[in-house]
Amino acid sequence: MEEGSHGRGWKKGGIVTMPFIFSNEVCDKLAVVGFNANMISYLTGQLHMPLTKAANTLTNFSGTASLTPLIGAFVADAYAGRFWTITIASIIYVVGMTLLTLSAVLPQLRPPPCSDNQKCQEASAGQLGVLYTALLLGALGSGGIRPCVVAFGADQFDVNDPKQSTKTWKYFNWYYFVMGVSILLAVTVLVYIQDNIGWGWGLGIPTIMMFLSVITLIGGYRLYRMMDPSGSPFTRLLQVCVASFKKRRLAMVTDSTLLYENEELDASISLDGRLVHTNHVKFLDKAAIVAPEDDVKSPNLWRLNTVHRVEELKTVIRMGPIWASGILLYTAYAQQGTFSLQQAKTVDRHLGPHFQIPAASMSVFTMTFMLITIVAYDRLLVPVARRFTGLDRGISFLKRMGIGYFISILATLVAGFAEVKRKRYAAAHGLLDSPHAMIPMSVFWLMPQYALHGIAEAFMAIGHLEFFYDQAPESMRSTATALFWTTISAGNYLSTFMVTIVHKYSARPDGSNWLPDGNLNRGKLEYFYWLLTLLQGLNLVYYVCVARFYKFKPVQIHSVEAAKGTGDEDKDTAAVELAKV
Repeated sequence: MEEGSHGRGWKKGGIVTMPFIFSNEVCDKLAVVGFNANMISYLTGQLHMPLTKAANTLTNFSGTASLTPLIGAFVADAYAGRFWTITIASIIYVVGMTLLTLSAVLPQLRPPPCSDNQKCQEASAGQLGVLYTALLLGALGSGGIRPCVVAFGADQFDVNDPKQSTKTWKYFNWYYFVMGVSILLAVTVLVYIQDNIGWGWGLGIPTIMMFLSVITLIGGYRLYRMMDPSGSPFTRLLQVCVASFKKRRLAMVTDSTLLYENEELDASISLDGRLVHTNHVKFLDKAAIVAPEDDVKSPNLWRLNTVHRVEELKTVIRMGPIWASGILLYTAYAQQGTFSLQQAKTVDRHLGPHFQIPAASMSVFTMTFMLITIVAYDRLLVPVARRFTGLDRGISFLKRMGIGYFISILATLVAGFAEVKRKRYAAAHGLLDSPHAMIPMSVFWLMPQYALHGIAEAFMAIGHLEFFYDQAPESMRSTATALFWTTISAGNYLSTFMVTIVHKYSARPDGSNWLPDGNLNRGKLEYFYWLLTLLQGLNLVYYVCVARFYKFKPVQIHSVEAAKGTGDEDKDTAAVELAKV
């Protein structure tokens, strides 16, 4: 159940809570991105890891950090609620970052610097153990923050209030905008500090920012619109599966009105309205068939479930193909922090005679173009599109995602051609066998691939978040938001798998490799990018098919306006069946 208002009479939630939530997000992203943006340089330069091992370590960490949101979402939806889950998870993250900062400050926690005439000594098992412990704590902490903070912010707006109904989708745009600004600061200011002042300060500042994010979030406690946890959604989904299996031999009822309904039982998990019956995955309807041995007054939920609970599972199943379509996009996006960064490290990054752009700051172009696209989308595209579609959000989130997929294909295609040009410059200046020499090619030749990734993310990622939040049952919104992060997780794991396979099977007896550990100039990175382009093209065809046949969730809402529309003024509520579009 949600809290209504404070004892003094003012209403909770709304715009007034946004400064606290957005301030928390700024501090959080400064910490998280400051922690991740330049880690490839830390692993290869300070811990002396080989490039492919360092790249796979980062993508594995990113994958794990994007998988743990399922745990955080479970805790939030079932037990702790979103606010306390975010708070506790942030504290865990602070501990992890403190440990990582210590590893950068204390000499005994990292290998000695490389000498001129000796091979670099790779980090020992104990030193790597400290690193992996810090990364694991970071992954656990982010698992509680990521699925909850987005949904917690959206919870501050009542979707059944006509004055706030359009603010929810605007919130997703501006949430991502604020997140982008904080990431922009991280990949410029923090990366500069890491490269030019030291890793102690470069990791210590994000640790302090993470601590401040906890203080900021708690500062707005009395203003928040809270949702009480409504029990484990995973248990409810499992109960439907078990009940439908137990009743698999029962004949299917032809009249859906005969299926079991219990408003009192569903009251705590259907605050915004109950899901109505659909004809998809009809086998699951057997879980709502009342058998002679069922007690309808006090049902055993492992044998009998309501239509609403059955439809929760159907909704999750219908969302699955859309979820899967995002994996390859994040596989391509993951290369910005690994191989694209290595490309940038080999070329001329000077701006004038005295300043050089840090390689890890190249993602500033991604963030800048993402921010520009978000503003242009909200202020220019939506008003124009609204005239043609009649939708408040301009275009549906499914169309928005499709545009993002297409632009992502262009990004990886362009990245391949940029690599071809980089190697031509290296060959022309006799630098193919000089992996550490600066190739006299401007780093701005790499800007288009970063910019296109930023534009793609503004369309796809925000559309993806909207999709999961909008289409999930309200009692499962933390869980649904976690699905967004598990897409990123799967994309990072797929990246690790592809890098490993390509590195293994592209190796030749002469030592050449598409993705070499040492000399990128002698590799075939462009082939890897174009392989991703081909796979993304096939994925776009798949997405168009599943989006074309996707069925939006039908839900019954109860409102005073709907009651008036029925002509029955004595009723304070009336059911209105909606198909979300």
